[in-house]
Amino acid sequence: MNVFDWLSHMGIPEVDNFDIVEIKFKGGRKEYYRNVDFLALNTGDPVVVDVPSGHHIGYVSLQGELVRLQMQKRKIRDDDEILRIYRVANQKDMEKWGEAQNREIPTLYRCRQIVEEYGLKMKMSDIEYQADNSKATFYYSADDRVDFRELIKALAGEFRIRVEMRQISLRQEAGRIGGIGVCGRELCCSTWLVDFKNVSTSAARYQNLSLNPGKLSGQCGRLKCCLNYELDTYMDAIKDIPAVERPLQTESGPAKLQKTDIFRRLMWFSYNNDNDWHSITCDRVKEILAINETGKKVFTLTYNESSDIEDLAAKSTRELELLDKKFATAAPKRKKKPRPQNKNTGENRPQQAANKPTPRQNQSDTPPNAPQNQRAAGDPPKKRRNNKNRNKLRKPDANAGQASATKPQSPQQPKAENAPPKRQNVQKPKGNEGNTGNVNSGDPKPKQEGKKRFPPRKNQGPNPNNPGNE
Repeated sequence: MNVFDWLSHMGIPEVDNFDIVEIKFKGGRKEYYRNVDFLALNTGDPVVVDVPSGHHIGYVSLQGELVRLQMQKRKIRDDDEILRIYRVANQKDMEKWGEAQNREIPTLYRCRQIVEEYGLKMKMSDIEYQADNSKATFYYSADDRVDFRELIKALAGEFRIRVEMRQISLRQEAGRIGGIGVCGRELCCSTWLVDFKNVSTSAARYQNLSLNPGKLSGQCGRLKCCLNYELDTYMDAIKDIPAVERPLQTESGPAKLQKTDIFRRLMWFSYNNDNDWHSITCDRVKEILAINETGKKVFTLTYNESSDIEDLAAKSTRELELLDKKFATAAPKRKKKPRPQNKNTGENRPQQAANKPTPRQNQSDTPPNAPQNQRAAGDPPKKRRNNKNRNKLRKPDANAGQASATKPQSPQQPKAENAPPKRQNVQKPKGNEGNTGNVNSGDPKPKQEGKKRFPPRKNQGPNPNNPGNE
């Protein structure tokens, strides 16, 4: 019966039980009758009820406290005008009512022929016979007022029955015929909907629905009643949505509103009706509208005016950095070689060599005629670092008792004429065969090209061939 009594399990006392019952008839029509005899009725039971012109049969659809609420909703007063229930329908009552129902379809076809003969602008929708077969109600729909006095006389003489004409709307006509809606359920107008409210196209606009008559119209040819179900929720949600009556003015051109998501509070705009839509928040739209009212244009839709150019530059820079990191090949990392340390002190050798006195090294083989390499008179001899053996550890001398880190000296260049004499107490490493002659000799042996150098040999005694090593 498409009705559920959700208060039936509450166990209301019998003293407080409501004695009025809701009865449903053909076409979804519902009326209220009083159960004066306190019959034990259940939902769906056929009952015989009193009508002004006899009796009729209907089905129990609702009873109890819910009936009181429905009567308050439909503004029906609980007074003496409410008719009574006779009894529960028996088998004889049902057979007589079935015979009356079998006359409805033939009567409808004949009635439509009579209407065409009289040339009346009306549409016969349905016919309902009473259970006692004493009266028939003819339901019709028409756009204008129809004078059907002659039609009633013709119908009463044709069917030998009392005739009642009742005009209904297209929505009520669809409810009486019934059917299945696009939602897959039975039509609301033929099940539970009683009051038909006006449905306008503004309800579809507020809900951002396409104004397509084929999709918004129901089986009655009018706008669907379900468009009003969620209208109040949408009306509350659009209170904070800004009204955009004209396109937004930007440096890229006017931006026209295309779509609004009410619940996510997003609005889509497009430049010059392009297919690319840009979504921005409602707060941003309010800011742009306030700026446009002052006669100014915004740079873009998505950026604030105070930092539009800076944000664009920063964004482009970040995008380029991400692209470089994405497509750049990772270069192999080179391992750094640890610098050697002195085994005795644990310090780096350059620090140790800076504290110790280093013997004077020979000058390079530059000819004495070069003016840029000549040193002035009185200047000390220029030292030259040999980077080849820089990181090698020096072996201590056994006789001297101290670490000797000297390398084989290269031949010295001729001294200047006014150069000071060498100190006589400079100790020379013994066993050095690379130098021949006296220490104070100014004519050293020239360096031989291609000759290998060897480390100094250990002291093995005086060398008779070297008079300077004493």
